[in-house]
Amino acid sequence: MKGGKSLHTISHHFMSSKIFASSMGMDHVIPYYFKATKVHNTQDITLATLVTRDRFHVLSRLATNYQGPISAAIHVMDNKEKTKTIGELNRIYKSNPDMQAFVDVHLIVDKYDRQFNMWRNTAKLFTRTDYLMMLDVDFHLCTDFRKSIWENAELAAKLKSGKTAFVVPAFEYLDQKDGLDWRTFPTEKKKVLKEVEEAKLDSFHSAWVSGHGATNYTRWYSTNQAYPVTEYEYSYEPYVIYKKEGTPWCDERFIGYGANKAACLYEIFVSGVDFWVLPNDFLIHQSHKYANHDRTRERVHNKELYANYRTEVCLRYSRKYVIEGTWYTPAAENMKKVCTNIPKWKYLSGIPKAQREADAAAEAAAKAEQEKLLQESSTYPEAEASAIEAEE
Repeated sequence: MKGGKSLHTISHHFMSSKIFASSMGMDHVIPYYFKATKVHNTQDITLATLVTRDRFHVLSRLATNYQGPISAAIHVMDNKEKTKTIGELNRIYKSNPDMQAFVDVHLIVDKYDRQFNMWRNTAKLFTRTDYLMMLDVDFHLCTDFRKSIWENAELAAKLKSGKTAFVVPAFEYLDQKDGLDWRTFPTEKKKVLKEVEEAKLDSFHSAWVSGHGATNYTRWYSTNQAYPVTEYEYSYEPYVIYKKEGTPWCDERFIGYGANKAACLYEIFVSGVDFWVLPNDFLIHQSHKYANHDRTRERVHNKELYANYRTEVCLRYSRKYVIEGTWYTPAAENMKKVCTNIPKWKYLSGIPKAQREADAAAEAAAKAEQEKLLQESSTYPEAEASAIEAEE
């Protein structure tokens, strides 16, 4: 504004087309279709989630359980069911005082189903606190992770720095019937350990280790201290709490099932955000029937896209670190952990030839030293045995 007059006029539709430039396009986004009445401290943590018509009742339950801010991106198919869907949303929202107090609803009305990352970005964009949790609405919050973080000065400082994302371990019942009633879920870690030992509970999607294995559930079972994720891999897709400002957005080219959330978290990791696991908090998946979609084609497409995307992200951030002079600082460490397999990586990143040669020499020396230490450790028992025999 200048002198009470706008310097330019930009329509809402045109602005949205830029904000969501990588989506399928023609998305009609209505922010704050419903706006929560309760005013929250900006230091609170908002649950940023995405919801479709069949999960409205689960969102209502989440609002009552969490008693805190929720930013919900709700997709409405632009078809003959649109009016009925919005009417059902109105009814559920107005029937639960907790929905009215805590939930901001942002409508996305279009003909494109399963634009999950575009929906995630919508929920994040209109979050009204400094921190958010990227959460699937079907997970029940069994513990008060806000208390765990804010009452621990070290954890609070990590979150405020913007360089840490906290992982809340996710579980599911092996017998789906046990996961139907959230009121029977454990609320203390010791009960989780008991049900894991009884083979009732297990880590979420335990058969697919790449998805949640880096959380290191074995360590979680035996510790009361937060710990870092040390074995990150590109398929890792935990539920995380992190700072809104300064963190990457989800790439909206991922449409449908497969790699969409993993891609969000991959860029967050490469950008220099470390993942730490909260030791006493956990989520449990609420069993439900899955929609009968043929996911094969989407997964094949997204697998190819994700392979190219990882290279793109690595090169983009490596160039960034070179230009800003942070390549040899902790800011670039995560990038270096996952990007080393790109051919001519350092050359493409802009590292001068002399520096590349110096780095190669240093890496070779470090490798030789490591091999020497391993060799010495393997021969030490034999040398010790020989010395004992000589003394005898």
